[in-house]
Amino acid sequence: MAVQNTATTTPQDASQDAAFGPAVALSCRECGTRYPLTPVFACLECFGPLEVAYELPAGDPERLRKQIEAGPANIWRYAPLLPVPADVTAKQNLNPGWTKLVKADNLARELGVTGGLYVKDDSGNPTHSFKDRVVAIALEAARTFGLTTLSCSSTGNLAGAVGAAAARAGFRSCVFIPDDLEQGKVVMAAVYGGDLVAIKGTYDDVNRFCSELIGDPAGEGWGFVNVNLRPYYGEGSKTLAYEIAEQLGWRLPDNLVIPIASGSQLTKIDKGLKELIALGLVEDKPYKIFGAQAEGCSPVSAAFKAGHDVVRPVKPDTIAKSLAIGNPADGPYVLDIARRTGGAIEDVDDEQIVDAIKLLSRTEGIFAETAGGVTVGVLKKLIETGQLDPAAETVVLNTGDGLKTLDAVSPTTGPTATIAPSLAAFREAGLA
Repeated sequence: MAVQNTATTTPQDASQDAAFGPAVALSCRECGTRYPLTPVFACLECFGPLEVAYELPAGDPERLRKQIEAGPANIWRYAPLLPVPADVTAKQNLNPGWTKLVKADNLARELGVTGGLYVKDDSGNPTHSFKDRVVAIALEAARTFGLTTLSCSSTGNLAGAVGAAAARAGFRSCVFIPDDLEQGKVVMAAVYGGDLVAIKGTYDDVNRFCSELIGDPAGEGWGFVNVNLRPYYGEGSKTLAYEIAEQLGWRLPDNLVIPIASGSQLTKIDKGLKELIALGLVEDKPYKIFGAQAEGCSPVSAAFKAGHDVVRPVKPDTIAKSLAIGNPADGPYVLDIARRTGGAIEDVDDEQIVDAIKLLSRTEGIFAETAGGVTVGVLKKLIETGQLDPAAETVVLNTGDGLKTLDAVSPTTGPTATIAPSLAAFREAGLA
């Protein structure tokens, strides 16, 4: 039963309370109604999305910093700030996170950035995308709720992350994808031995099917990480904010450029930054958040540019399939954050995406998937159009590995030359 606009919830089992650490309730982002920590995702009062509410640790920020720094080199160093049990490190988990924050001086020179440029490279996670973070948190919720099957609707990366996490934890997995995904992502989702189901249609069609399945007896005991476990799942993205701040020496950057699919990652990074400020772990200072979309699926960018508060759904048509969500659930909240922080939402076309993938590879040795090409391409466009100050310190996110989206670059990438095995041939090719 809902508890209206209070800091308390319906009583829960003590062991379940312990399983969620500092989390105390689920709270509606629209009307503030609170619910117990259960596998639900929508408010019964207004149908708004639910998110985790906390009683975060109070006291000496320096003591909390030292506690975090003494933790493991993965997301569990932030367990005191997450809806997970204190003994989470003892459980079977892929332990993602603590990926590299690369100081991108070569890319900065290429783009004319003088204030400092960093790439948060999440391709170093266990299944080579940031989705390992969100699945790790959802998995812990599934354990607590006694669920037996881990599932999701996915544009590719999430399917692989769910399959791998389920295999490691001893869960059954069954994941659902559009039938036109990149082959690399299909193979990576299937190789972990769970069930992989391709649905004829777009991601939005897949997501609608999963919403139906969760209400059917066939879905009993299933934890859909981005449906009934979505409030917990989303909290994994906060760890990107925590890591960026800690890796910068416990301070906030001036700008962040973040890709938009559903928009959840961007909203949760903002939530994480605000928590760091509230806890006194970083100095309170202004920061700007910029969202990045592919032109072929840019409903949030279109709404931002038109000054609208409502995001009109579109049918995706882009090589950036991991961002191809035509009806992004968190779109309105992304608009609010971009406007509140003084940022913007921008988009780039497929050719610009490919060029940006190659630019990042050539300058920093980071081979990004198409979503990374979108963020770097948008960064370049924001600078060229004067929307982002190149004298300000900026962090851009690469959320996945380019080996997953080889089709995007393979038509224009290959040997410099094909020659006979002789010095004469080498010189004739102009390579000497």
